[in-house]
Amino acid sequence: MAASKPVEAPGGGGSGTGLSRWQLALVLGAPILLGAGAVYLWGRRAARRGGKGASERKTPEGRASPGPYGGGAQPDGPGHEEMVSACRGRWRGHSPGTAVGGGGGEGTGVVPNGRAGVNLRRNAVEACVYPAVSDFAEGFQSPLDRAQAAKNKGNKYFKAGRYEQAIQCYTEAISLCPPERNLDLSTFYQNRAAAYEQLQKWTEVAQDCTKAVELNPKYVKALFRRAKAHEKLDNKKECLEDVTAVCILEAFQNQQSMLLADKVLKLLGKEKAKEKYKNREPLMPSPQFIKSYFSSFTDDIISQPLLKGEKSDEDKDKEGEASEVKENSGYLRAKQYMEEENYDKIISECTKEIEAKGKYMAEALLLRATFYLLIGNANAAKPDLDQVISMEDANVKLRANALIKRGSMYMQQQQPALSTQDFNMAADIDPQNADVYHHRGQLKILLDQIEEAVEDFDECIRLRPDSALAQAQKCFALYRQAYTGNNPLPVQVAMKGFEDVIKKFPKCAEGYALYAQALTDQQQFGKADEMYDKCIDLEPDNATTYVHKGLLQLQWKQDLDKGLELISKAIEIDNKCDFAYETMGTIEVQRGNLDKAIEMFNKAINLAKSEMEMAHLYSLCDAAYAQTEVAKKKN
Repeated sequence: MAASKPVEAPGGGGSGTGLSRWQLALVLGAPILLGAGAVYLWGRRAARRGGKGASERKTPEGRASPGPYGGGAQPDGPGHEEMVSACRGRWRGHSPGTAVGGGGGEGTGVVPNGRAGVNLRRNAVEACVYPAVSDFAEGFQSPLDRAQAAKNKGNKYFKAGRYEQAIQCYTEAISLCPPERNLDLSTFYQNRAAAYEQLQKWTEVAQDCTKAVELNPKYVKALFRRAKAHEKLDNKKECLEDVTAVCILEAFQNQQSMLLADKVLKLLGKEKAKEKYKNREPLMPSPQFIKSYFSSFTDDIISQPLLKGEKSDEDKDKEGEASEVKENSGYLRAKQYMEEENYDKIISECTKEIEAKGKYMAEALLLRATFYLLIGNANAAKPDLDQVISMEDANVKLRANALIKRGSMYMQQQQPALSTQDFNMAADIDPQNADVYHHRGQLKILLDQIEEAVEDFDECIRLRPDSALAQAQKCFALYRQAYTGNNPLPVQVAMKGFEDVIKKFPKCAEGYALYAQALTDQQQFGKADEMYDKCIDLEPDNATTYVHKGLLQLQWKQDLDKGLELISKAIEIDNKCDFAYETMGTIEVQRGNLDKAIEMFNKAINLAKSEMEMAHLYSLCDAAYAQTEVAKKKN
C-alpha cells in the first residue's frame, strides 16, 4: 500500500500548522478573492456620510460624561428669564437701600460717582447670568450631540449591569441621531445589541446587528455578535456566513472567530453527513484500493488465494485439467471472484454461505464484513464482526482479524477507547499475529503515542522481519516524533532509517511515499519528487501518489498548472479517488474558483468511505459555499 493520505490525528488538520484544512483553504483563498473584489464586505465604498470624527466623538465639549442637561431635553426647572431675575434679586438684596447707578452719600457704602457699584453690579450679573446662559445653551445642543450624550449615559448603565436602562438610552440615541450619520447610528444599534445580548434576547441581537451592518458593512464587532446570536438561534448557515466574513476581514488573526467558524462547520458537517451517509448508495472502491487494503494484512486467512482442491465445480484449470469438485460453497465462489477482481459479487455469495450455515460460515462472515467496510457500510459490518469475535471455536486468526477491523472501524468513528480495547484483545488472543501490532502501531500514531507505536512496529518486525510496511511506518513514526520535537539529530537518524528501508526493500512503494513526505517537510523537494517517481514506477495505477506529487509541485515550484495536471491524472487513473477530488477542491478555493471547488468537494463526499470522512468533506464544502454567499451580497 503506497502513498496514503497524510497521517492525521483525529480532528486535526494534518498540516502541521494547527489549522483545519477548511481554514487552510480559506486562508489561501481569501487574498485572491479579496483581490478580485469577491467579498462584499470589502467591496462597499466608504460611508459617504458620517466621518471618522463622528464615530470617535466624545460627549459634548470633550467631557468624560454628560452634564446635568447633556442627555437631551432639560429636566423640569426654572427658565432663563427667571434665573436672571433671581440673580438680580440676590444682587439687590446684597446692598439694601442703595440706589441703582446713583451717587452715594454717607452711610451708603458706595464709592462716589457709583463706579464701584457699577463694577459690583457687573460682576454679580456675570456670576449669576453667565452660568445660566451656558446651561441654556446646552438645552439647544445639536441632535447628534444629544444622541451621543444618550449613548454615553447608556454606556454607564451598561457597565453597571443595568441593561434595560442602557437599552432605553441607546434607543433614545437612535431616535435622536440624524439619519445621514451612518457610522454613529451603526454604533448605537451595535451597543443596543450588546445590551440585548446580556439579556439573552437573541432575536433582538440579530436584528440590531443587521441594522448596524447595513449602515457599516465592515463592522466586525456587529458581524461577530450577529454570528453568535445566529448560533444561539440554531441558524447555522447564517452564523457561518457572518463568521466567515469576520475571519476574512480580520485576516484570520482572531482566534475567537476562527474557533466559532470551526465549531459551526463541524456541527454542519456532522448533521449533513449523518443524513447523507444513512441514505447513501453503497459504492465499491477501485480494484487498486482494494488490493492495497488487503496487502496491509499478512495473517489474514480470507485474503489468501484459494488452495488447490478448494476451487468450486464451476472453475476449470486453464490447461483443461478439472479441479477437484467441492461442495457448493458460496464462500469459495466469493474467494474465486476475489481472484478475478469481480468484487461486486462477493457480498451476495458470502450471504449464501451464511444463510446455509455452511462449513465456511465464520470466513464468510468476516469476508462479508470486510467488503461492507470497503463500501462504507459500517452499520452492516459490525454485526458480522461481532459474531466472528464471539465464535470461540473459530480459528483464532479469524477472530483476531475481526478485532483489528472492528478496532479500525471504531477509530474511524472517533471512538479511540473502544478501538484500543479491540486491539489489546486481539493481542491477548493471538500474541504471535504480526498484523495486530502493525495496525495497532498505526492507531498509536493517530493518537500521538509515538513511543508505543514504535514498540508495536518493533514487535511486528520481530515476528515478520520481511514486513517492509512495518519498517517504513516505524521510520515515519520516529521521524514524526523527532520533527515535532524540533530536534535535528533524531531527524537525521530517522531520515537515515528511510534510506536503509528503501535500500533493503526496493519494491516497497510505501517506503518511498513516506520518505517523500518526510523530505517535503525538510524542504528537500527535488529528492522528494524522485521518491514519488519511484513510487509511480512500482504502482503506476495508484492515484494517491499522483495527488501527492501534484501537491509537491505547488509547494516546490508554485507550478499550479503542473500540480493540476498531476491531480487530473490521478482522477483519470481512478475516478473514485476521493482524495484527488478533495485536493482539487482545495486548490480551486485557492484560485478563487469557488463554484468549481464546491463541485469537487461534492464529488469527494459521494465517494467518502466513512461518516467521519464525509463530515470533514462537508466542512470544506460549506466553508467554500459560505464564501460564495458572502461574495453574492456585494452585488
